Amino acid sequence: MNDGAYASLSLDEVFQNMRLSQQDKRLAAVIVYKTIEDLMKLDFALGQFLKDAEALTGNIRNILRLSACQILLMDKIPDFAAVNEAVELTRACGMEDMTGLVNGVLRSLIRAKDELPWPRPGDENHDSIMYSVPQWMVDVIKESYPAETAQGILAYRNPDHAITIRRNLALVSKKEMDAVLERKTWEAEPATIEDVYHIKGASSIAQDADFLAGKFSIQGEGSMVAVMAVQPKVGMSVLDACAAPGGKTCLMAELMQNTGRVHAWDVHEHRVELIYAQAERLRLYNVRPAVRDATVYQERFDESMDAVLIDAPCTGTGVMDNKPDLKYRLTPEQVTELAEIQHKLLDVNARYVKPGGVLVYSTCSILPQENEQQVKRFLEEHPEFTMDSLPAAIPEQWREYATEKGLQLLPHRDKVEGFYIARMKKA
Repeated sequence: MNDGAYASLSLDEVFQNMRLSQQDKRLAAVIVYKTIEDLMKLDFALGQFLKDAEALTGNIRNILRLSACQILLMDKIPDFAAVNEAVELTRACGMEDMTGLVNGVLRSLIRAKDELPWPRPGDENHDSIMYSVPQWMVDVIKESYPAETAQGILAYRNPDHAITIRRNLALVSKKEMDAVLERKTWEAEPATIEDVYHIKGASSIAQDADFLAGKFSIQGEGSMVAVMAVQPKVGMSVLDACAAPGGKTCLMAELMQNTGRVHAWDVHEHRVELIYAQAERLRLYNVRPAVRDATVYQERFDESMDAVLIDAPCTGTGVMDNKPDLKYRLTPEQVTELAEIQHKLLDVNARYVKPGGVLVYSTCSILPQENEQQVKRFLEEHPEFTMDSLPAAIPEQWREYATEKGLQLLPHRDKVEGFYIARMKKA
């Protein structure tokens, strides 16, 4: 929480070097994610008992945060046990001189936890503190959505963090996939999209033998909807302009039944290697990965594509429930910088669409600056493109929210990642 590493990557690295039972790993992961999810709320509570929290080392602050999370937000661990573990962890980190402070702050928190001076509804900082969202982001969301919707966005917490998988449409039949799931000890629930499942109880799923054999992929439904908006068909030439790590590329290749060409570009060579690896694992032979900067025009591809998908680099605000550390990293300046990259991507890659072809723009963001405002600007500058209705393959319960500005999926309402999708057609 203080070294810049993403929580999921840090946990994976730590767990690889520790001998913990699966139950202990799950508990540790829950505590870490819950702490990050409610970091600003926990810092507010701890601040009532610290003269200068910023003066503490990162390790001590994080020990206090993790313990405060258990005391205030969870009921699995007794308060006294949380304090004792915090003191022992402080000692194990070689900070014996700080054990008194850790013990004193946490015991004070326990005594006062029912009387903490939380911000009240209507207070300027209420939503920021209580939902642990930076104030500038609270302001943008409230300006962009009706009051009830904005409140739902800010308050939403993913209740289960299930893994979403889909079968390899080019390699595995529905019957074969059912047999795969029957062999597992996982809990598997059908998702909204056909042939997609929400999985619980799977550990190290990327090392699963059936996954490695290419029988299924891990991919969120919001990401799948962006591909469904492209409506890839047999024999088409398609460009995935910002393709890595390759999930959307591979789904398009499968829907095209291993025919045609799916050009998959990314600016970084090591990320293009991930696309190669995905296609190889899934036995897809119509994927053509390449190291290319999609903001730089390639004349030889001019008007050569039946469809272009731009899943643009974005703030990721639509997946904050799965990646809560994102919200603390973002700044308003970064939103502006990303918006300029998105505009350039649209401007350049639209030139590759054949007359009568399709351009799909998507992000995993809920901020209008990255979504409908981008599309509005693009259509004003490119009158040869018009908004097109979304394909019927997209579940109606989501499609009904589409407007002339595109489709904005919202986690709290749609129980799926917060993806934005706009389908445009070239005259």
